[in-house]
Amino acid sequence: MKSARKIHIRGLVQGVGFRPFIYRLATSHMLNGWVENNNEGVIIWVEGPEEELKAFISNIPRLAPPASGITALTEEIVEPVPFTGFSIKKSEDRSSAITGVSPDIAVCSECLEEMRSQAHRIDYPFINCTNCGPRFTIIHDLPYDRPMTTMEPFDMCPRCSREYNDILDRRFHAQPIACNHCGPSYALHTSGKLISDLTGILHEMSKAIDNGKIIAMKGLGGYHLACDALNENAVDRLRKAKNRDGKPFAVMFRDTEAASKYAYLSDEEEELLESWRRPILLLNARQQLAPGVSVGFDTVGGMLPYLPFHHLLFENLRQDAIVLTSGNISDEPIIIDNNEALERLGPITDMVLTNNRDIYNRTDDSVAIVVNGSSRIIRRSRSWVPSPVDLNIDVDGILACGAELVNCFCLGKGFQAILSQHIGDLKNAETLEFYTESIGRLQRLFRVEPSLIVHDFHPDYLSSRFAMESSLPKVAVQHHHAHIAACMAEHGLDERVIGISFDGVGLGTDGNIWGGEFLFCELHDFERWSHLDYAMMPGGDMATKEPWRMALSFLYKTFGDDYKKLNLPLFSEIDPAKINFLEQAIRQGINAPLTSSAGRLFDAVAAITGLCTYSKFHAEAPMRLESAIEKREKGVYPFSIQKAVDTSHIIRGVSHDMLEHVPVPIIAARFHNSVINIIFEAAEKMSAKTGIRKVVMSGGSFQNKYILERAEEGLQQKGFKIFSPQNIPANDGGIALGQLAIAAAKRRNGSI
Repeated sequence: MKSARKIHIRGLVQGVGFRPFIYRLATSHMLNGWVENNNEGVIIWVEGPEEELKAFISNIPRLAPPASGITALTEEIVEPVPFTGFSIKKSEDRSSAITGVSPDIAVCSECLEEMRSQAHRIDYPFINCTNCGPRFTIIHDLPYDRPMTTMEPFDMCPRCSREYNDILDRRFHAQPIACNHCGPSYALHTSGKLISDLTGILHEMSKAIDNGKIIAMKGLGGYHLACDALNENAVDRLRKAKNRDGKPFAVMFRDTEAASKYAYLSDEEEELLESWRRPILLLNARQQLAPGVSVGFDTVGGMLPYLPFHHLLFENLRQDAIVLTSGNISDEPIIIDNNEALERLGPITDMVLTNNRDIYNRTDDSVAIVVNGSSRIIRRSRSWVPSPVDLNIDVDGILACGAELVNCFCLGKGFQAILSQHIGDLKNAETLEFYTESIGRLQRLFRVEPSLIVHDFHPDYLSSRFAMESSLPKVAVQHHHAHIAACMAEHGLDERVIGISFDGVGLGTDGNIWGGEFLFCELHDFERWSHLDYAMMPGGDMATKEPWRMALSFLYKTFGDDYKKLNLPLFSEIDPAKINFLEQAIRQGINAPLTSSAGRLFDAVAAITGLCTYSKFHAEAPMRLESAIEKREKGVYPFSIQKAVDTSHIIRGVSHDMLEHVPVPIIAARFHNSVINIIFEAAEKMSAKTGIRKVVMSGGSFQNKYILERAEEGLQQKGFKIFSPQNIPANDGGIALGQLAIAAAKRRNGSI
């Protein structure tokens, strides 16, 4: 007996070779029917023997293309139609519903092999197929077909056209399909001359890098700046050219073997490095690259080649590692336009590599770390965006504007959250323009017409001002509530939880600056149970750039004028007039707002220990404090938790140990152990009060691997169920998801 099914598949099923996969699977089971791609998902009509139908359906999720992601598969029994054979229907755009848009995918092993064997693609630096290549960076609109991408200007040659239309070919409907005869090409601008043949380009570039030169090169989602990662002079030149004083550079390694030469790799780290996403992965350093790469940190941000061109370049290079950092100046967005690259990056580099395939959606490289065997996203961009986050609450029509630092915004579509790519710090006109442009583009791409806009409680953030200028109904959300709600949303929690939110800055409901918060949280509301005790931030935001100010604040709060008798080495580096001026500001409370920030406590300890008195980049002081830890040290400093967490004994302990010449790595470990014990005691007390055993930890301070590892392990041993961000950044890049979930819950409850 012949049976028939109509199957609807939702999720990440466009641009990943899903239709040809279904075709091959159906024909292998000797089934007839058709498969269609539209902006509601993939629709399959399939008929044949009942046993074969069941096997076919069970094999869909089991054998699906590696970059696909099925979120829903529904089947309907239908009456058989006398189909002969199986076919692929043309894509259709049917409604305002959307299916997943594929993120960009690293070049696959089959394409790399064919770059050596296919006559028309020998050394072709844009080789791709349905399993790999550009997606989000080139798409204008749905459905994902060539006319809707930046490949539209390139007419397929007869051979590529045959492959594109051959159902059994791996490049069937691979929208960026091209070859040496019909596709995009590179050009190298150097010393007033233009080199357009690939052999010449690779020769000149590899010779330049091997000789300490700097190159601007067009990548997948924007330009990069590259140099030899073992040449300190080149690295120093690059740092000055980019106006980037102290932040570590990312490094691209030739392969896993090269990466393991310079960094320690766990099995999980190796798997993530080699995955199709190819993020920058923060690794423990094994062997030094040029000192200026990691600038004193014991970690290295490493990644593997993900473009065909990267592989071709390494075949010509002597070195196994190159610096590959975003092609921008200071804090501006990554450059994507060829003319702008030549104009702005040309003068600070020795050569510029362009290509004639436009980038429509700029994306930085994503950054991740592995903690307790699980990957955690720090910067969510290339190869993650625009994959949606599935939720258990209706967020349709909500636009969440995000925070100010490491901004991402978020759109609600049905029960899915669409997080933007990494935008950056909203502190200049260029980044604000990128922000507003990207909001418009994602709204069009995902057919979202916002009916509600949500923003941070702080009214002066540019993201908040953007929301306030809108005519839509508005919701303001407290920053740390949003941190916890983002993690809750990711893990599908919709109940009261213990929320521990540690970060740098967020305006509190009492008008003070929060950042070390113990909260009882639900999606729609929160209650502040306790917090790190308040300290003054002398000079306001200047304290984030000069950690010695927070050291002075905590020392004065703890010892009063007697702090001077300690004669801590810290103050020998600081102008006495500045110290006296800030003392007066603290005494009189002038331009010295109160803060409970964990980040500012870390700043203070980093300064007292001499690790960082002036920050060259955001969060440098806490990062240096973590990097200094002696991991075998088990000691802790005392503290007490009442209405607030009294940290004065921690400051006394750190100061005492400095005067006793205890090694700084021991002090750093004792401080971190104290923070972890504060988390343990607070969780136990909060649970004793309410019976809640679910703890959600989020905020930028939980990017600290030492704290997150030990806090998770310790709380689990105490019987708590722990939730921390994994596929969403714990830092402010995840705030928008929390804003979205909170606004949706308030709307559901009728409170807005």
